[in-house]
Amino acid sequence: MPTDASATHADLSLTLDEAGTGRPVLILHGGGGRATVAGIARHLSRTAHTITPVHPGWDGTHRPAWLTGIGDLALAYLHHLHERGLRDVLVVGSSLGGWTAAEMAVRDSAGTITGLVLIDAVGVQVETEPITDVFALDARGVAEHSWHDPDRYHLDPADVPVEELARRRANMATMRILAGDPYMHDPGLLSRLGQVRAPALLLWGGSDRIVTPAYGAAYADAFGDGRLEVIPEAGHLPQIEQPEATFALIEAHLRRTGTPSPHR
Repeated sequence: MPTDASATHADLSLTLDEAGTGRPVLILHGGGGRATVAGIARHLSRTAHTITPVHPGWDGTHRPAWLTGIGDLALAYLHHLHERGLRDVLVVGSSLGGWTAAEMAVRDSAGTITGLVLIDAVGVQVETEPITDVFALDARGVAEHSWHDPDRYHLDPADVPVEELARRRANMATMRILAGDPYMHDPGLLSRLGQVRAPALLLWGGSDRIVTPAYGAAYADAFGDGRLEVIPEAGHLPQIEQPEATFALIEAHLRRTGTPSPHR
């Protein structure tokens, strides 16, 4: 289906891209925007019903004044799933989207979510593995921390069109509002993850320096049913650097989880 806007609150319409049929899969992007998870959506839409929103405030979309934290975003997405009567949902989240998925799972009293995939997710505090402050880095520093092969993916801001630079700055400003204080985590989230019964697969780029694989291991251990898979030669976005390995692991988790039923 083409991108459209779906009302979920009186003052919030979600911009969504939907494709495919089958089990619902909600795919949540990180700070880089929906393009960073587009490959996941394309791949999974062959066997599932993918729903890929733009987070409110990203790419020029409207963010209501009340939406000031990741918890608010998580509740908005849960409300959207409930409003549509969707069940047996797999939620896939990258970075900030992974944090949102985790916050959704701890609030999901209706059992709507039956599987989670968190890809290099932020959102928890691990005392021995601090989250790198991307707001304090220049473009080269972000590339060095984010990619296994930074030379391949780094773009000098001087070579980026003005419109694209403006889009990125506006997205970063929204990210500061939602995740800047406390920086990129919910202090109480780690201790609440044990109540989540949906199986959680945590995928981690072995070269990620934003949040390290050791951070990912602590994250996975906190879930009631969590498992970590480290993807070699990948950084913070393994779905871009190592798509085949990443997609295969997500697809296997899609098959392994969920409730077999003709009614979704």
